[in-house]
Amino acid sequence: MEWYLPVIWAGLIGTAVAMYVVLDGFDLGIGILFPFARKEEERDVMMNSVAPFWDGNETWLVLGGGGLWVAFPKAYAIIMPAFYLPMIGMLLALVLRGVSFEFRWVAKPHHRYWDLAFMGGSTVAGFLQGVILGGLIQGVNVVDGQYAGGAFDWLTPFSLLTGLAVVAGYALLGATWLIMRTSGATHDLGKRMAPGILLAVLGGMAIVSLWTPFSVERIAERWFSLPNLYWLWPIPVVTGLVALLVLRWLKNGHDALPFFGTVVLFLLGYAGLVISTMPYLVPPHLTIWDTAAAPESQIFLLIGTLFLLPMVLGYTAFVYWIFRGKVSPGEGYH
Repeated sequence: MEWYLPVIWAGLIGTAVAMYVVLDGFDLGIGILFPFARKEEERDVMMNSVAPFWDGNETWLVLGGGGLWVAFPKAYAIIMPAFYLPMIGMLLALVLRGVSFEFRWVAKPHHRYWDLAFMGGSTVAGFLQGVILGGLIQGVNVVDGQYAGGAFDWLTPFSLLTGLAVVAGYALLGATWLIMRTSGATHDLGKRMAPGILLAVLGGMAIVSLWTPFSVERIAERWFSLPNLYWLWPIPVVTGLVALLVLRWLKNGHDALPFFGTVVLFLLGYAGLVISTMPYLVPPHLTIWDTAAAPESQIFLLIGTLFLLPMVLGYTAFVYWIFRGKVSPGEGYH
C-alpha cells in the first residue's frame, strides 16, 4: 500500500472537520445564545447574520463524513456502531434546527415553538458532537477488527464534559460573530456574553487537557516524554496568550479581532487533539493505514476531490464576500 495516500486523506478529512467546526460552530453558537436575546427583533438580527451561510457551512460535515466512509471504510464501520445513538441524535438535531430556521419566518407571529426548536437543535447538536469527540479520545473497544462494545460505552463523565466544553466553544464563536457582524443590541449581547464564555472555554480546555493524559497512558506518553515535551510545550503557552489577547480585544472594543482570535483558539485545541491521537483513527487500536481503502479506490476518489474541493472553497469565499459587513435591524437574507 502506498503509505502516503492515507496520510493525504487524513489531512483532507482533518481539514474538512476543522472547517466545519469553525464555520458551522458560529451559527450553532447563535442558536445556543438565542435564549439570552431579550426581544424578537434581536433574535431576527441574530438569525439574519448567519442566514446566507449556515446551509453551506454544513457542506464540510458531509465532506468529512463522506471522506471517512470512502477512504477509511474500516474505521467508518467501527465508529458508526460505537456512536450510533449520539450520531443519530446529532443529525436529527441538525435537521430540526434547519427546518426551524426556515419555518420560523413563515410562522410569524406564532413562531415561539420554532424559536425553541432552533435553540434546542443547536444546543443538542453541539453537545452531542462534543460527546462523540470525548468518546473517541477515550478509545473504542475493538476485537478482530469489529466494534465489541455496548450501545452506551460513549456515555462517560469525560464525554459529557467534552460535550459541555464544545457547547461553550460554539457559544463563544457565536458571541464574537455577533460582535463582528451586528450592531446595536445584538452587538452588545455578544460583548456582554463573550468574556464569561471565554473563561468557561478556557476552564473546559484546561480540564480536558489534564484529564486525558492522566487517564490515557498513550496520550501522556505522547505529550510528556522526551524529546516530545520540548516540541509540544509551546501549544498550551500560545493558547493562553491568545486567550489573553481575545480578552484584551473584547475590553478595548475591537469588532473583528475577538472572532478571529477565537478561531485560533479552536485551531490550537484541534491541533492538540490531533497530536494526542494520530496516527490512530480508531484509538487505541487502528491507525490510518490499518483502516484505509484500497490504493486504487483512494486514488480514484482523490482525483474527484481535487476537482470538487476548489469549487467548495470558491463558493464559500464568494458567499462570505458577497454578504460581508454588519447586519442591521430590518436587514437580512432569508
